[in-house]
Amino acid sequence: MVAIVDAVYDAALQYIEDNAGAIHICSQEPTTYTEATSTYTLGNKATPTITGPVNGDTNGRKTTVDAITDGSVTGTGTASHWALVKTSATTSILATGALTSSQAVTSGNTFSLTAIDIEIADPT
Repeated sequence: MVAIVDAVYDAALQYIEDNAGAIHICSQEPTTYTEATSTYTLGNKATPTITGPVNGDTNGRKTTVDAITDGSVTGTGTASHWALVKTSATTSILATGALTSSQAVTSGNTFSLTAIDIEIADPT
């Protein structure tokens, strides 16, 4: 069995925390920065608050994107995914995933998200 110390997981999660410039809500799961911030984006929140790293829910380590109540909706459609992106220097997607439930959004309004855990599980 492979064993990886928490410091390795923490370094990866801390990189996400240190470099997250924005979170976008998207109409489908993006695979590139352009898809996350242009093609599929329906809204965003700059500099989301991220807490962690801490022990994961079952094992491993996690960091949490804190709940958002004031995201800016920039397009009209149904948001089904989120994308955490790096916006300075080299732009990239740091993490992406499905929303707990899809939500219809209308340009000019605000959006809310519950807290999102980004977890790295221990190897089995």
